[in-house]
Amino acid sequence: MKNIAIVCGGNSDEYEISIKSAAVVAKHLNKKKYKGYLIVLKGTDWYWEDENGRQHHVNKDDFTIQEKSQKVTFDGVFNAIHGTPGEDGKLQGYLDMLQIPYSSCNTATAALSFDKFLCNRFVNSYGIQTALSLSFLKGEPVNETEIVKTLGLPVFVKPAQSGSSVGVSKVDNVIDLKKAIHLAWETDERVIIEEAINGREIACGMINKGNELLVFPLTEIISKKDFFDYEAKYTAGMASEITPANISQEAETDIKTLSSFLYRQMNCKGFVRFDYILTPDNLYFLEVNSIPGISDASIIPQQAAAFGMSTGKLFDIAIENMFR
Repeated sequence: MKNIAIVCGGNSDEYEISIKSAAVVAKHLNKKKYKGYLIVLKGTDWYWEDENGRQHHVNKDDFTIQEKSQKVTFDGVFNAIHGTPGEDGKLQGYLDMLQIPYSSCNTATAALSFDKFLCNRFVNSYGIQTALSLSFLKGEPVNETEIVKTLGLPVFVKPAQSGSSVGVSKVDNVIDLKKAIHLAWETDERVIIEEAINGREIACGMINKGNELLVFPLTEIISKKDFFDYEAKYTAGMASEITPANISQEAETDIKTLSSFLYRQMNCKGFVRFDYILTPDNLYFLEVNSIPGISDASIIPQQAAAFGMSTGKLFDIAIENMFR
C-alpha cells in the first residue's frame, strides 16, 4: 500500500476552498491501494492532521512525518492547493528536489498557467484569440481615460496571478477603475485590464491516463451575477453549470481540439480545465486552471460523471499517473 500525502491549504484567499477539496480527495481515495495523509500548509507552518483532528509536525527537510514513533515517507503527493504555493509551481519545485512524484503539472507549466499575463502571451503565440488587454506593474502611472479609450467599457480588472476570481472586478465606468486596479494590486504585483467580451463561458476539462488524453463533455457556466466571481463560484444557487453544454457540434469540436492542443503544448498533467468565451463569431481563450475545483459539485467531477467516470476513478487515475 502506497502512502499518499494529500496536500492542501496554502497562502492565498483560496485556503478554505483547498481544505474542502482535500477532504473530498480523502473521502474518495481508494483505501485498498493507498493510505492518505492530510498535510496542511499555511506559511511556514506545515502539519499532518490525523483523523482525530490532532496536528503533527512535518519535517520539511525530507517531507516526512512521525506516526506512532514511526517515520512515514510518502510515495506521492496529491496536490489539492488552489493558489500559491501549489498552483504556481513553488510546491512542485520543492517536491522535484526531493524526488517525490505529484499529481499536478510541473514547476514550469504551473508558473506559466498561473500567470495570466504570461499565459495569454504564450497562447497568443499560436494565433489563438484572447481579449484585448493592457497591463501595469504595481506603482506604474495609470491613465484611466486612455484605458477606456483603448478598451472601451465595461472592462475586467484582474491580478495577473490569482485564482477563484480573487481580486477581480468588472468595471462599468471610468470613476471605478482606480479602485479596481488597487484592489487587484493587493493580490499581485501586476494588474491586467481586459475588454469585456459578450459571449457564453464554456469550460473544457480533461485528464491524461498515461499517454492517452481523456476529454470530458463541455460545461456552460451561467452566473447570476455580472460574472463568475468568487461568490458565484462557491455559493449555492448563484450560478448554473450545464453539462453537456448546449452548443453546436462545430463549436464543441473546436473547443475540445484547441484544449487538447494547449494541454500538450503546455505539458499539462492530471486533470486540468480550460475556460473560453464563445461568441457567435469567435472563440476567446480565457484561462487555464491546473488545479481546478474538485468538490463533488465542482465542474471537473460533473464533467467526469457525464463522461461515465466517478470522482473516485478520477482521483485514482490522477494518482496512477504519478507512478507511470
